Formats: sequence, structure tokens, C-alpha cells
Amino acid sequence: MDCTFDQLSQEHENDVMDIFNYYTENTYYAYPEGRLPDAFFSMFMGLAKAFPAYAIKYGSDIIGFCLLRPYNPVSAFKRTAEVSYFIKKEFTGKGFGSMALQRLEGEAKKMGIKVLLADISSENRDSIKFHLKNGFSRCGLFHNAGFKFGKHFDVVWMEKELG
Repeated sequence: MDCTFDQLSQEHENDVMDIFNYYTENTYYAYPEGRLPDAFFSMFMGLAKAFPAYAIKYGSDIIGFCLLRPYNPVSAFKRTAEVSYFIKKEFTGKGFGSMALQRLEGEAKKMGIKVLLADISSENRDSIKFHLKNGFSRCGLFHNAGFKFGKHFDVVWMEKELG
């Protein structure tokens, strides 16, 4: 597979927001309730400040993005980070998410991060299965914490300890 990871930058704004907005408008996988302006991209850049963030390319096309972000800014949690990745729907289930996770795990280890967390909508069963398959375990559940498309959903927290 011809997959590469480019450091996320302003030039990726439109592609990243198109991918993210698909999930905001059509699924419970991204929490916002509607299309976000491209300027929202700066939030991703801010979340990942001093952390790895990549545009995922297949050939010359951007097919997704991934990033690490701090779990909590307090120094006691500096060895814990959250993972996020969104892959274009037509490219899911083809190994790109696993490649993104492997890349982020490698970067996390270099940074001294020992624990990765994932915050997942209970409606995103594919993501829950993906994380279980890739060594994460469930560590928390917030009942009815989210509300979107006229329906409540739970938020599932998953964790993975890095060696």
C-alpha cells in the first residue's frame, strides 16, 4: 500500500475538514452536530500543538488524518495522550487506521508517553472493535453523555499501555 504520513499543516485544511465534516454530518463518530467551517481546522492544530499530527496520503490523495493530543494539561498526566484518527469512509477497513495507530504509538513512545486513551461514541461499534483488536481495553463508560440526531448515546473510554 502506498501510504505516507505528512506532518499536518495549513495546506491540509480543506481535505481534513471535508473528511471530518462527513463524520459530523452523517454519524455519531465525530461529536459536533453539523458541518464546521474550514477555520475549525485550527482547533486540530491547537490540540496537537507539540504532539504528532499527520495527513494520511494514499498516492497523492489525502484519505485521512491522525493526531495525538494531551489527555490533560496538568503535569501529572504528561505520560498520557489521546489518539484521534478519521479515515475517508471508502478507505476504512483497509488497514489505514492500523497504520495510523502504529505511527502514533511509535511517536508516543519517543515522547515518553506510557498510556494512550481513546474517547469513542457507543454508536461507533467499528471503532470499538478496531481498538480492541489493536490492544486497547475498555476502561470507562459515560451513560447518555452525548446527544445527537435526536438520540442519546454513551461515551466509551478505552486505554492501551505502551511497552
